[in-house]
Amino acid sequence: MFPNPQAALPLPARSSLEQYKKRAKELVKACRSGRPDAIRAWAGEWLHSRADDVAAFALTKLSADSGRCVLADAQFVIARSYGFASWPKFAAHVESLDRADDPVSAFEAAVDAIVSGDAATLGRMLRERPDLVHARSTREHDGTLLIYTSANGVEGYRQRSPKNAADIAAMLLRAGADVDATADVYHGKCTTLGLVATSEPPRIAGVQIPVIDVLLGHGARMDLPDMAGESHTLVDACLANGQPDAARHLADRGAPLDLIGAAGLGRVDVMPRFFGDYGGLTGATSAQRRTAFAFASGYGHENAVRFFLDRGVDVNAELKEHGEGHTALHIAAYHGHADVVSLLVARGARVDAIDRTWKTPPLKWALTGWARKDADPDACYEVVARLVRAGAEVTPDILDWENVRADSHMQAALKGTLQP
Repeated sequence: MFPNPQAALPLPARSSLEQYKKRAKELVKACRSGRPDAIRAWAGEWLHSRADDVAAFALTKLSADSGRCVLADAQFVIARSYGFASWPKFAAHVESLDRADDPVSAFEAAVDAIVSGDAATLGRMLRERPDLVHARSTREHDGTLLIYTSANGVEGYRQRSPKNAADIAAMLLRAGADVDATADVYHGKCTTLGLVATSEPPRIAGVQIPVIDVLLGHGARMDLPDMAGESHTLVDACLANGQPDAARHLADRGAPLDLIGAAGLGRVDVMPRFFGDYGGLTGATSAQRRTAFAFASGYGHENAVRFFLDRGVDVNAELKEHGEGHTALHIAAYHGHADVVSLLVARGARVDAIDRTWKTPPLKWALTGWARKDADPDACYEVVARLVRAGAEVTPDILDWENVRADSHMQAALKGTLQP
């Protein structure tokens, strides 16, 4: 939800505090006008993006009806929109940018070098200012330079992973960076390792595992609480954020595994330690068991799903990993795991179960995953065909989907005529 450190508006390297003071006064004026669209118009006049978010946030802080059209609140809106905890901190930051020799200005320049992959400039800056490697951002997240190599948690426009991200991380660590320094994001104290392991930009750039290995090579811990935020363990956080390769790599390097992590990786060799002789949980809660069941289904680990079912887990248990009230069949169908779908159906999973968030059955989840290309198309055809054979209702609106009408293979799957 806006505002947060990741949604911060881009701040020019050279800014005038006076212009932001003026913007704040204009916001007060818009608020006092009483016109419903005045604040939205105020945001749209100076923002090319996120105008709706800024306007919505402003409306929560300023209100003509309650007499809260005051300058302090308007300044707070601007400060938070740029990723700062208060107007004084924002004002001090902006004024520092005008001084080339100011530590804040130097930090910002170093960050720009990191995210653009400019190792030469970064190296020169670290030699000229050795203390820079220990400096922290004045933004809300309070991150160090090393944190920026994760392309996560920091301001979104700086979440970029250059091809030499691992070399840059190594440079910072050789210069004395604290490998386990934290940033205040995602309701936790997140480390660079926790952030890079759960980040999509480095995975796409092909540098996620190399950066992880650099951090581990310099002693990064894998067992710190909240190191990836949201009260997750490291491996669980990777799985929750769609990073199974990082999760597997970290587990292979010795990262702790709980039931959720073991299930999400299909590690049935580890899972028995969380169950007693009679199937009861040991060292895991019922909520963790449901999440683990969801992860096993979502990542397509048939052996792990069978493990849970053999120990009495309700095949139609309501889960919470993709909204509310869906089942493991919904999840497996969405992600295109045909063998898991068949196993769940064979064990009594209801093909007519309706989730409480999207109000749809597993068949529509399968079609949505296919349409969004969140699963392999060939696997999706087979999932749909198996659901139809198991009795899933093909309603007229499904056959009328534009994507369905344009794909003869999906039409065949829905009509029960798909050839193996």
